[in-house]
Order: sequence, then structure tokens, then C-alpha cells
Amino acid sequence: MNRYLLGFSAGFLAVLCFHQPVVGLLHAYGVVPFAPYSTQAAAPLGVPAWFSASFWGGVWGLVMIAICSARKVDVLSWWQSGLFGGIALTLVAMLVVFPLKGRGINLAIFPIGFLVNGAWGMGTWVLLRAWQPAGK
Repeated sequence: MNRYLLGFSAGFLAVLCFHQPVVGLLHAYGVVPFAPYSTQAAAPLGVPAWFSASFWGGVWGLVMIAICSARKVDVLSWWQSGLFGGIALTLVAMLVVFPLKGRGINLAIFPIGFLVNGAWGMGTWVLLRAWQPAGK
């Protein structure tokens, strides 16, 4: 299977299987006010928020695959994938996405973003490793 399709699929599913469960735990403990798997419409297309997040997780999965210079996912280890998700995705959200949505920059949310997006990174790595063809 095409490695870019694998990257997108892994990133998409990592939102559902790793990212959103961490959001659920943080919500259950009162750390974040929003629940996981939100069906609230996300602008501009009006799709459910969980689907929008999963789509962008797939796009970031493509970026992660592009960073891997070889065909093997072993190029990135689990902790590097976690750091990639925790740092890169959180900084892009804080410095680009939130200001575009009028939310401004708030450095206090970095630890929460790091946990949620780091879980996405490790989840993407787990799925890519599980789907990697034998001997590659």
C-alpha cells in the first residue's frame, strides 16, 4: 500500500483512537471544558469537529511520513513521534490556528496540547508500525 495513504490513515485514526481518548481523560478530570468526539459543526464546511480533527490528523500523518526519509517507519521512534506531535502540532495550533480563529496566543495551554498531540504522535507511530509490511 502507498506509504502516504498509510500515513494519512494512521494520522486520521490516531485522532480517534489516541488523541480523543486523552481529551476524554482530561475532560473527566476537569482539566478541559470540552468533551471528546464533538459533533459540533466545525467551520468552514460544517462537518463534525471530530471529523475535522481527524482529517487534519491525517494531513499531519502525511507530514510525519514525509519526514521519514527511508521506507521504514523505524526512522522515527515512538518518543520522537510523541515529541513531533506534542511540539509541532501544539505550536502550529497555538501560533497559527488559534489566532486565525480569533482566540489569540495563550502559552498556558501548551502542556495540555503537548499531552493530547503527543498521544496523537505516538498513536500514529503505533499504527504505522502495525501496518508496515513484513521485511520493510
